[in-house]
Order: sequence, then structure tokens, then C-alpha cells
Amino acid sequence: MPVLMFTGTYTLAAAVGALLGGNKEFIFYLVVLLVLIASLYAVHRKHPLTSVLLWCFSLWGLVHMAGGLMPVPRGWVEAESAPVLYNLWLIPGLLKYDQLVHAYGFGITTWLCWHVMRSSLRSSSGGPVRPTAGILVLCIAAGMGFGAFNEVIEFIATLTLPETNVGGYANTGWDLVANLVGSGIAAMAILCGARSQRRC
Repeated sequence: MPVLMFTGTYTLAAAVGALLGGNKEFIFYLVVLLVLIASLYAVHRKHPLTSVLLWCFSLWGLVHMAGGLMPVPRGWVEAESAPVLYNLWLIPGLLKYDQLVHAYGFGITTWLCWHVMRSSLRSSSGGPVRPTAGILVLCIAAGMGFGAFNEVIEFIATLTLPETNVGGYANTGWDLVANLVGSGIAAMAILCGARSQRRC
């Protein structure tokens, strides 16, 4: 499967980069990534995912690994921040690379929640399932719940590792806002996609 080979290649490269650079934080995140890959595989076996969704998750893993391992010039980030892609302001004072990755990642997680919910409801009812407002609110809540779980993992990293690039309380707050934005955009895309299909 090409997506698995692609994911395995960049995961191995990230592992080598983290080990050679002595980046203990990203060794921790690599373990988390492997757990997520295994979890996604388990979901895929029960509720087969589209190739587009699988590639979206693979891309999320890639941009996450790049965010913590790819250096940027020291002058491109705030003085107290590590000079890596995660701390880069794409729009100064408004949008960080980290926030964009959060919005994207938990947007596709919301899409995954819709996929699993639709698959489960279809198998129990036998008919097609429309993305109603109530169902989409549940998908957004689920996507944000996974986002909050990600913040718990980051908190564990700050307690177990001597140095991390996690950031403080404001960073956590903005991560949660980005998760909400991404989840909301995904829900709107699901709704618009369903409406356009009904018109066809």
C-alpha cells in the first residue's frame, strides 16, 4: 500500500533525525505516532477508510514530524522559542505553523469521526445516513475531544521530559481554538459535500 510505505519512510527518517539530534521530545512523539498509526489501522479494518482520508492522515503525520525537527533561522521565531518550524509565524501575531497543523489535523479527525459514525449508523439502519446538524455537532465534539487528548499527551511530555517545545497556557488555548476551527471547517465541508451529492 503506497500510503503505508510513504508513512513508514518519513517516520523512519524522523526517527533517525531525532536520535542523531538527541531530540528526546520527538522520540516521545514518534512513539505516540506509532500508536496512532496502529489505532488508525484498527479503525480501517472495521470501517474501511477512503484512500483520500488515509493520505490526509499520512500528510498530517509528515507535517507534524517536520514541525518539530525542521530547523528555521533563529530570527524567524520569538526569542524564547526553539528555532523549529512549529514556532514559525506564518502571519505574524495571527497564525503559527503549529496552529495550522492543529486545525488541519483535528479537522480530518472530525471527518474520520463522521466516517465511522456514518458507517456504524448505516450498518444498523440499513439506509444512507445524512449529516444532520446534531450528528455534525457530535463529530465536532469528538474531533475536539481528540484534540484535548493531544493536549494531555503534551502535558505528560512536560512532566516526563527535561525540556519540551510545548509552550505555555496561552499556546494550549490557541491550540484548542485551532482544533475548533479545523473541526468546524470539516463539518461544513461534510455538509456541503452531502448537499451537492443530493443535487446530482
